[in-house]
Parts: sequence; structure tokens; C-alpha cells
Amino acid sequence: MKALYQKYRPYYKDSLWLAIPVVISQLGHTLVQTADSIIVGHFAGTISLAAVALVNSIFVIALVIGLGISYGITPLIAQHNGRNEHDECGQLLSNSLLINSITGVVLFVLVSFGAMQLIGHLDQSAEVVGQAKPYLFLMGMSLIPLLIFNTFKQFAEGLGFTKQAMLISIWGNVLNVCLGITFVKGLFGISPMGIKGVGYSTLIDRCTMAIVMSLYVFRSKYFRTYLRNFAVRNIDKVRSLKILKIGAPVAMQYTFEISAFSGAAILIGTISPIAQAAHQVAISLAALTYMAASGVSAAAAIKSGNFFGAKRHQELRLSAISNYHIVIVFMAITAIIFTLGNHLLPWIYTSDNRVIIIAAQLLIIAAFFQLFDGTQVVGLGVLRGMGDVNVPTLITFIAYWIVGLPVGYFLGIRFNMGVEGVWYGLVLGLLVASLLLFIRFQFISRKHQYKTPVIIAQD
Repeated sequence: MKALYQKYRPYYKDSLWLAIPVVISQLGHTLVQTADSIIVGHFAGTISLAAVALVNSIFVIALVIGLGISYGITPLIAQHNGRNEHDECGQLLSNSLLINSITGVVLFVLVSFGAMQLIGHLDQSAEVVGQAKPYLFLMGMSLIPLLIFNTFKQFAEGLGFTKQAMLISIWGNVLNVCLGITFVKGLFGISPMGIKGVGYSTLIDRCTMAIVMSLYVFRSKYFRTYLRNFAVRNIDKVRSLKILKIGAPVAMQYTFEISAFSGAAILIGTISPIAQAAHQVAISLAALTYMAASGVSAAAAIKSGNFFGAKRHQELRLSAISNYHIVIVFMAITAIIFTLGNHLLPWIYTSDNRVIIIAAQLLIIAAFFQLFDGTQVVGLGVLRGMGDVNVPTLITFIAYWIVGLPVGYFLGIRFNMGVEGVWYGLVLGLLVASLLLFIRFQFISRKHQYKTPVIIAQD
């Protein structure tokens, strides 16, 4: 173990230095939904909490499509920066901002008109649907400023500047919580808004974050060299396609996984609103650890992109494996926390004992899938940094839609195992994805390692 630690120690340090701010920033996306669930669960009741679960199960698909497309710029920026091609970075940012703005508008339209019609035909409780619709509309609108924020965030992170987005995300979540409680409860003379209150707070939070992040990038001295070619005239088909060739498959990867969980939430909603609320509690906690692992994955993509662009493939392998080690340790710790605190953690969201009992059982299952969830998302990040996105997309489709969700349906619905049966299917899907992505990483990285002379940079 000591020899193993000494081998990877420099890479642990570099990975953690880059990953920790990204982890906190990534958690910001999920903490918005988590805060909404907590505020609604305590101040608006179980039916409202079930409505949040229903909305999140649909909205999160649009969210990850947008985020996935916005991630397309990061490995390109990292690779060009690794080659000292600074002018190309500004041109890529011009194209990325246009792509993400259009994506935000399109997704808002799809959520507002498509999902709003769909939500009434999913065999859900009428009370839940009635509360869900206005909340879904506001969340859809918030996608536009969120993707503008993410454009500048991914640009900065691709260049190794990760702390600023972290700080903006932290303060954005503070603003979201304060406004959410104020609007839902009706403080300071404002009429109580119920579930719509957290929708308004999220929209205001994301608009503020987009403005602050863009001002930081344009005014910071660190980006002046990279922004010399940021201009409308530099928007072109070639660079836009380069971004989309990475971003679109990444969006599909996240969509296949998250939509499987969304499908599970809808299946669980046909069981009962209590089961649906319990699922929302457990999946919100699991989503926090997933987004932390996703932050490690994003850092792994940046480092892999740097090393891949510089053709330092031996260092790429060492850095990638160090990120696997980091996420395994982190997810093992959270698995222990879920196991020991399975009856206590649900109280963060609700005081309804019926919900807490079911959620406690789900957290035991969540403890098992922590390791698989962490390793599969790191595998996706490493491969994305190397520009390998098409085969991983196929892997995620097979793992979640050919294996995970069908098994969950048969166990949970056909064999009457209920919400736990649905979750067992999700665990199997994560296991398959984790194994196949690691095999893919080994194959691709060794192929490049043996084709290229080993060059280890000396610090």
C-alpha cells in the first residue's frame, strides 16, 4: 500500500487541488433541487414533496442534456491550452456561448409545452400533478441562465480556474435557500406561494449566477490572452461542430443514466405518493454524492485533456487511476454514512414517518451502489478528456436502458417488490456501466501509451 501511495501521490495532490473546487461547484446544481426538497418537505407537506419528485424526475432530463452539451468545450479548451494554442480558446468560447444559449431556449420550450402536456398522462396523483405544473414551468425557464453560467464556468475550468465558479455556486445556493423559505412561507409581508416559491427562488438564483460568472471571466486579467479572439465573427460551423461532437454524446450519456432514474421515479409514482416522496428523499441524498463524484470526473476530464493534448500518455494513465482511487475512497465513506444514518438522514427532508421508513430502506441500497456510481462517472470523465465519447454513450445506453430499468420494472412492478425492487435494477445498471467503462479506459489508454514514446515532465 505504501508503494502504491508513493507511486500516485503527486497525482492525488494535483487531482484533489483541481477537483475540490469543481466538486463544490458541481454540487451547486444538485443543492438547488435538494434545498427545494427540504424547504417544500418541511413547509408545504408530503403532497408538495411528491410534486417536487415528479418535476425533478422530468426536469432533470432537460437539465443534464443542457449540462452535457455545455461540457463539450472543456476538454477542447484543456487540449488547446496543453498545446499553448491560446487564441483558439476564445474562438471556442464564442461558439459555445451561442450553442448553449440556443440549447437553453429550445429546452425551455420543450419543457413548457412538451413536458407540461406529458405530466398529466403519467398515471400520477391529481393533487401532485396540480402542484407540479407551475413549478415545472419556472424550472424550465431557469435553464437559460443556468446554461449561460455553465458556458463561462466550463471555459474557466478548462483552463484550470475552478475556485471562482465554486464561490459563485456557494453564494448562489445561500441566496436560493433564503429566497425559497421567504417565498414558500410568506415572510416579510409576501403572500405564501407554496411550491411556486422555490421555483421563483431558483430562477432568481440562476440569473444572478449567470451575470456574476460572465462578469468575472470578462474582467479578470487571467483570461485576457485567451479572450483576444472572442467575437461574434469567430462563430463558425467547424468549431461549433467540434464542440457538439463532444457535447452531444456527453449529453446523451447523462441522459441515458438520469432518464433511467427518472423512469424509475415515474414507476414508483404509480405505487403511491408516499413511495414517490420516499424515493425523492433517498435519491436527493444519493444525488449529492453523485455530483461530488461528478466533480472528480470533471477534474479528471481536464487533466486527461491536458495530458492527451501534450501526448503525455503515461502521466494520463497515472492521473486517471489516481482519480479512480479518490472516488472509491470518497464513495466508501458516504456508503458508511448512508448505512449508519439511514433512519436519521431522511429527517432532513420530512417528518412524515411513513416516508422516513421507506427512505431508510432505500438508503441501505444506495450505500451499495455508491462505489459503482462513482467509478462509472469518473470513467466517463477520463474518456471524455481523451475525446472518446461515442462508445461510452453506447455503454451507458446498454447499462441503464437494456439492463437497469427493465430489471427494475420486473422486480418492482411485476414481482411486487415495490420501490426496493426498482432500486435493485438501478444498482445492476450502475455495476454494468462501471465495469464496461473501466475496460474501455484500459483499452484506449494502453493503445495510446504504446503508440507514443513515454515522456514524463519534470517539475
